[in-house]
Amino acid sequence: MSIGVPIKVLHEAEGHIVTCETITGEVYRGKLIEAEDNMNCQMTQITVTYRDGRVAQLENVYIRGSKIRLLILPDMLKNAPMFKKQTKAGTAGRGKSAILRAQGEHDFPAEKAELLHPYKCSLNSQNSPDLRG
Repeated sequence: MSIGVPIKVLHEAEGHIVTCETITGEVYRGKLIEAEDNMNCQMTQITVTYRDGRVAQLENVYIRGSKIRLLILPDMLKNAPMFKKQTKAGTAGRGKSAILRAQGEHDFPAEKAELLHPYKCSLNSQNSPDLRG
């Protein structure tokens, strides 16, 4: 299973200053040392703001991913490569055009097109299998 784009961007933020708000309302701002796929975050040189407004300095902090409400990442990550459009060159397409390419036929007979159309298939057709059991 591959990771999604948000987690990839989070990994790209490693080494940068990020802001992390927990579900309890505490806000941690500091350098992101490591981010795991489950969003566990290790940060250093932290300024923490508690819910009551108190501010404190911490050397290191490790925050469990399930306790994170949101992360604010640097704006420079808007240009990260995972946001670029990915082309699907060489992949098998979907639908009738992919079937046509696979069969190598350019002049596709209309009667075959009817059988391949997903919304026009009939269980009473001679050429379609009986799926009623």
